[in-house]
Amino acid sequence: MHIVHTLPDLRAALAAHNQPAFVPTMGNLHDGHLALVRQARPLGDVLVASIFVNRLQFLPHEDFDSYPRTLEADAAKLRAAGCDVLFAPRESDLYPEPQTFKVQPDPLLADILEGQFRPGFFTGVCTVVMKLFCAVFAGKAQGTAVFGQKDYQQLMVLRRMAQQFALPIELVAGPTQRADDGLALSSRNGYLSETERQEAVQLSLALRALAREAVAAAHALPGQVAALEQRAREALAARGWQPDYLTVRRR
Repeated sequence: MHIVHTLPDLRAALAAHNQPAFVPTMGNLHDGHLALVRQARPLGDVLVASIFVNRLQFLPHEDFDSYPRTLEADAAKLRAAGCDVLFAPRESDLYPEPQTFKVQPDPLLADILEGQFRPGFFTGVCTVVMKLFCAVFAGKAQGTAVFGQKDYQQLMVLRRMAQQFALPIELVAGPTQRADDGLALSSRNGYLSETERQEAVQLSLALRALAREAVAAAHALPGQVAALEQRAREALAARGWQPDYLTVRRR
């Protein structure tokens, strides 16, 4: 596996290839990331992963500075999973000057749900993904990028971005990977204490229960669905949670 840090070195590593398969990450990799890498393996003639903690998608009070940087361990995991090229740029490589040009996503997609509570988040995501797409796919006939369904809103926003910019890139969805008790795998699960980790599974249980109720009430009026959502939020709040949102959406 080649490990490269600069755009010229990345392009040199990909010069002989025409159909990259790409998995972008922020590192601190777990089995969910590696499942995406394995899914991407047969989708191109070279498999590229990136590790970059993107300042633009963090709000001032969030964990940009403390987000785990585990490049050596991540590289070993990617190598074992069959990755061909790891692109791990420094911030100065990807943002050599202040990023004053940004990709502004459609607010109908990006200013709801997570975007409502993290203003500017999807602008930061779209901007860095567009830069990574330009780095990996420039001059290529076509390519594929694999994103996890755990961040489903992000997947929808990025698919729409690729469509509107007519990018020759297919965005493929990877299923959410879960622990044995049902909790979705996440790099930030490592922040949880043992007690918090045991409690965290209640979110998965609440989502599954809400999904069952929503399917059973498939022809219900919007107000009835809203009542189901409210009841689910109240059930978590009764356990000490402060959920930002818990809602039903159609694909």
